[in-house]
Amino acid sequence: MGKKSKRFPKDVYEAELLRLQGELVQLQEWVKATQARVVIVFEGRDAAGKGGAIKRVVEHLNPRVARIVALPAPTERQRTQWYFQRYVEHLPAAGEIVLLDRSWYNRAGVERVMGFCTPREYTRFLRQCPIFEELLVEDGILLRKYWFSVSPDEQEKRFRERMDNPLKQWKLSPMDLESITRWDDYSQAKDDMLVHTDTETAPWTIVESEDKRRARLNMIAHLLGSIPWEPVDRPTFAMPDRGKGKGYVRPPREVDHEAPDHAASLLKG
Repeated sequence: MGKKSKRFPKDVYEAELLRLQGELVQLQEWVKATQARVVIVFEGRDAAGKGGAIKRVVEHLNPRVARIVALPAPTERQRTQWYFQRYVEHLPAAGEIVLLDRSWYNRAGVERVMGFCTPREYTRFLRQCPIFEELLVEDGILLRKYWFSVSPDEQEKRFRERMDNPLKQWKLSPMDLESITRWDDYSQAKDDMLVHTDTETAPWTIVESEDKRRARLNMIAHLLGSIPWEPVDRPTFAMPDRGKGKGYVRPPREVDHEAPDHAASLLKG
C-alpha cells in the first residue's frame, strides 16, 4: 500500500470504528464462551501509532477479559532469567485476551540497536523466538503479530507534536529521539527480524500507519477477520421492580465529605 496524502475522512472513520468495536465486543464474548486464549503483539517504530490502536481495540472491552501488558525495563533479577520467562507469566488463561504493547521483540529491535544485549543473546533470540511462538500456537493460543510502519518524516512530525503538547510530552523520551539518528539501524533490525520470525505458524502483518485512522481500521478489521469467532447468544435481562423498600433513611448529606462543585463554578458569569 502506498502513501495516502489525504487523511481518511473523520465521519467515515468514526462510523466504521464504532461498527468494528461492536464486533470486538462480540469477539470478546466468543473468547469467554469458548475459553479461547488470544495474544496480540503490537510492534513498530516509536510514534508509529501502536498505543492509539491498542486504545481503540480495548475501549469497549471488559478489562477483566482484555488486558494490556506494557512491561518496564527488566530488573537485575529478570536479566538473569531465560529471556522469554518474564513474558510467559503474562500470557492469557482461558477466556482472556492479552495485548502486548511491545513484547519479546524488544530484543530484536531496541536491545540490538542500542547495544542492550550481546550479539550472542541476539542470535539466540532469533533462533529461539520461532520455536517459542510455535509452542504457544501448538498449545492453542491464538497469536497475532502487527508491525506498525511509518515514514521518517511522519515520525518526526509526531515527535514534534509531542514536544509541543503538554498532555503528550510523557510519551517522549531521549531514547525515542535517538531513534531518529538511528533510522537505518532500526530499519535493518526490522528487516532481519522479519526474515527470522515471519513464519507460517506465526506470521507478521504489516500495518501502514502514515494515517492513524486508516491504520486503526485496517488493523482491527484484519484481527476480526483472522480469528474464527462467531456471535454468541447472551442472556437477556429484565429490570426488577424496586419495591417499596424497608424504610431506609439516608443520613444527612452534611456528614459526608462531598467533592466541591467545581463544575458549577464554570457556569458563573
